[in-house]
Amino acid sequence: MATCALGDVEPAGRPWRPSFHALLLATGGHGTVEVDFTAQTCRPGTLLWIRPGQALRIGSNGLAASVVTFDGRIADATRHLAENAPATWQLEGEDEDAVISEFAQLSVDCERHRAGPVAADLLRHQLAVLLLRIALLTPDEAPLGAEARTFARFRRRLEAGHGQSRRVEDYAEEMGCSVRTLTRASLAVTGRTAKQVVDDRVALEARRLLACTPMSVAEVGRHLGFPEPTNFGRFFHREVGMSPGQFRAEISLNGRRGVPQQRPPAD
Repeated sequence: MATCALGDVEPAGRPWRPSFHALLLATGGHGTVEVDFTAQTCRPGTLLWIRPGQALRIGSNGLAASVVTFDGRIADATRHLAENAPATWQLEGEDEDAVISEFAQLSVDCERHRAGPVAADLLRHQLAVLLLRIALLTPDEAPLGAEARTFARFRRRLEAGHGQSRRVEDYAEEMGCSVRTLTRASLAVTGRTAKQVVDDRVALEARRLLACTPMSVAEVGRHLGFPEPTNFGRFFHREVGMSPGQFRAEISLNGRRGVPQQRPPAD
């Protein structure tokens, strides 16, 4: 079941990790939204899709936006979109008008209908319509080739298992293929080897944890499968270009969140 909430953005100094999806539509002014440590420049019509677990930081430089949040239990018709849609669009014309209209209707109904199974069904269906409109913003893709399908399977397993293993051999065994097959698929889709893809994902998770949690550097390392802090430090410096402590020192310490929390399910 999907629930939703809608509200305006607020500035946040320190990155945090929402546990839900967030669709952010810029409605006025200009500013930045930092997603996984990459700044997105936003102006009216910019639409961002922030996925659960990403590191999010809202700039405080004059951006006005509306946000729809929802959990991951969405209908089959939109689940593929939630996993694979692009992260940003610059809307114009009729596309912008249609998405603004869906945001506005969700806002009205979230306020008017706060409880009961009928209200929950209404919001679910309106959310599905919004997601399908977003799907129409992206041209239809050609059917995935064998290497792209292999990489998609690899990426799903890596997302679930990067905290337990950094060995490509383990993922290849789990998938019933060879390391060479995974490397060929990774190179075809990303231009990087399977090992580099694994290390990229572990380094991203390390940055998320260092930026968004109070875990010590040693705890972050152990969480990601590095029993010795020195080994984690060497890995992090190689991948990120600075020590874990230096990275954490660059993260602002004030503020915690910049999009509204979800309200409880209405059924």
